[in-house]
Amino acid sequence: MPEGSMYSGKDPRLGLLLDGIVRLAAGDLNTRIEVSDARDEIDAVIMGTNLLAEDLQIIYEELEQRVAARTQQLHEAHMEMQHMAMTDPLTGLYNRSAFAAALNEAQEKGATGSKRPAILLLDMDGFKGINDSLGHTIGDQVLTIVGDRIGGAVREEDMVARMGGDEFAVLLQEVTPATATSIAGRILAAVDQTMEVEGEHIRCGVSMGLRMADPGQSAQELLMEADIAMYESKGDGRGKLKVFEPSMLHARQMRNQLVSELKEAIAGSQLVLNYQPIIRLETGEIEGVEALVRWNHPTRGIIMPDEFIPVAEETGMISDLGIWVLRTAVEQLQRWRSHPLTAHHNFNMRINITAADLQRLDFVEDVRETLQSAGLEPSQLVLELTESAVIQGNDLDRYTLISLERLGVGMEIDDFGTGYSSIDYLRRLPVHAVKVDRSLLSALGSDPAQPALLAAVLQLIRACGLGAVWEGIETAEQAEYLLSIGCTSGQGYFFSRPLPEPQLTEQLMHHKVWPIRD
Repeated sequence: MPEGSMYSGKDPRLGLLLDGIVRLAAGDLNTRIEVSDARDEIDAVIMGTNLLAEDLQIIYEELEQRVAARTQQLHEAHMEMQHMAMTDPLTGLYNRSAFAAALNEAQEKGATGSKRPAILLLDMDGFKGINDSLGHTIGDQVLTIVGDRIGGAVREEDMVARMGGDEFAVLLQEVTPATATSIAGRILAAVDQTMEVEGEHIRCGVSMGLRMADPGQSAQELLMEADIAMYESKGDGRGKLKVFEPSMLHARQMRNQLVSELKEAIAGSQLVLNYQPIIRLETGEIEGVEALVRWNHPTRGIIMPDEFIPVAEETGMISDLGIWVLRTAVEQLQRWRSHPLTAHHNFNMRINITAADLQRLDFVEDVRETLQSAGLEPSQLVLELTESAVIQGNDLDRYTLISLERLGVGMEIDDFGTGYSSIDYLRRLPVHAVKVDRSLLSALGSDPAQPALLAAVLQLIRACGLGAVWEGIETAEQAEYLLSIGCTSGQGYFFSRPLPEPQLTEQLMHHKVWPIRD
């Protein structure tokens, strides 16, 4: 070989080069091989190896940075997803899952002396009416404002969550009952303030239940018991606080049993109708009969509607119950009108409907089909609905009322005089008559100003082109006075209590006019 060749002799640099290559191959990218002063072919290889090591180190560092950045992105995405999973998207508050987890954690920590965790469960009063009348966009803004107000009324260490719909919850960390009650009072006061949303002035309070946590209770148990207290608050008048008591649990169990039994009653044959006549005051003839539902419970006997109608409304069974009343009452009217001994009476059937009926898209069709099946004219049916159901109604309610009017069904405002009575209000409604609430008649004879008030109310109704039926007539003197001021129709215990069908049928068979009691 020529002199100076990299293969001549035994050069120690070859060993250094080999060691460097081995270290690089093992991943030590910081390895560098010293270059000699010879600047020959061996040094050229060493320099090339060093350059390769530098390139590999740069590539590796860039790769590490990319991996670190990607890992950070994945971590941030995970945290964001975790945040989203624990946050209500509308209000930015914690959600039900986050609240339950925090409540369980607080329970695991346990009480500190006389202080322990507590939860407040809040349900907004009248929020459905806001949503229905002003729209969901404004409704969503109201929810956000209420959430902010709750957050502003609690302490920094407390947790506020939106549980869904119009329900909120607050986890109070380490409080006494007195402190929890004080915080609840601040929340009630804060939420009750009028708010302005898109030019609308809105006031919407909350009903609240408080549950002081006992050791060992799960989040599910505490939430259930706070929920029971909250519904006790709603039943006791809105905008109040109720503290959970064990007796409430028994009441809830009884209510759940009632719900189950009511489902069976509607599906079976436990419901019955009684009928109270509406009388023409001048002639004593029957103008109509009002169908009033009763529950013939297999063990408790007759249950009045005041006990089970609210349950039916809260649980959504009111529509099924209403359809049963409609069909049963119309079929009974058809039997009376077709029976030779009762057909000489010419009266209509009156049934009460609810705001839930007006919200059902198929309600008008149910009424039409029921009348057609019985062979009755629409004018032979009168639907009674409360003032509040009409005045608080939305576009769907108004559409239903207009459709019923076009069908030819009579419509009457029930309990007139207890709510939104006004001339403009009466003139705008697609109704034909009003039933004046018994409270206006009860003071006749004891209040010197009452006769003039009754005459003015009747004049108002007539000025609006409507008929009037006075309910709650209990004495001959009341009936005579109403007749003297021009009232033509009335009902009440003076004429008859609500009667079972056989008793009313017996009266219809034997009397052309209603027999007045002495």
